Amino acid sequence: MVNFEYISDKKWETSVKIISWNINGLRAVMKKDFTKIIRTLDPDILLLQEIKLQEEQRTGEMINLLSYESFWSYSTVKKGYSGVAVYSKVKPEKVITSFLKPEFDNEGRVIQLDYNDFILFNIYFPNGQMSDERLQYKLNFYDWFLTYANKLKDQGKSLIITGDFNTAHNEIDLKNPGPNAKRSGFLRIERDILDRMVDMGYVDTFRQLHPDQVKYSWWSYRFNARKNNAGWRIDYFFVTKDLIDKGIVKQAFIDNDIFGSDHCPIGLMIEI
Repeated sequence: MVNFEYISDKKWETSVKIISWNINGLRAVMKKDFTKIIRTLDPDILLLQEIKLQEEQRTGEMINLLSYESFWSYSTVKKGYSGVAVYSKVKPEKVITSFLKPEFDNEGRVIQLDYNDFILFNIYFPNGQMSDERLQYKLNFYDWFLTYANKLKDQGKSLIITGDFNTAHNEIDLKNPGPNAKRSGFLRIERDILDRMVDMGYVDTFRQLHPDQVKYSWWSYRFNARKNNAGWRIDYFFVTKDLIDKGIVKQAFIDNDIFGSDHCPIGLMIEI
């Protein structure tokens, strides 16, 4: 396991705004007013999935975006694939990018950031549509991560888990549930895992605060899906129930007005 230790005197303000966004390629989105968008959103922590680059391909602007501290995990098995990044105004106490699980580590899908008040996970969960093998890989990834997260939760840690889960949980979470019932991303076996998360004490913050609201976070590039709002909600902020019980979670939102990717940003506001 690789840990990066940091010491910083800077502390959070009372409110912390966290934004998660699958950008479908950092180099591509940088050409689409990305810096301006982030300046407008003004998150305290920005979590990106599917950065699709290697360490040596980062520019100075990417590394030092608006003076945030940046943390990275890259795919080592395929260039221009997967990868996650985090930008934070406060240095975490610990950052973990390697979990001694080579089959998952080598695709650069997870960053764990330990802060004083919570542990934050930025995750790009696998897509299972390519083959039966990739679907099984996705299911194995879910099982591994939940086992890992539960150990932390059982130690009394408060967790915030966000990113592209690549699964719509319930029928309210996608435009056409019937035709997609046999498609990876809405298979019963995948949805059951999100049911298990809820049963284990993890709370889908958007659905908790907006139980009946229909809003999506991803649209296919085909068939004018975004124009017609034929989308899926597959990007989430899950938190351990203690954060809900303590009243720490104040807002959860999906920003459909932000373009630049086939996903839009999602957000969480907490008070600590």
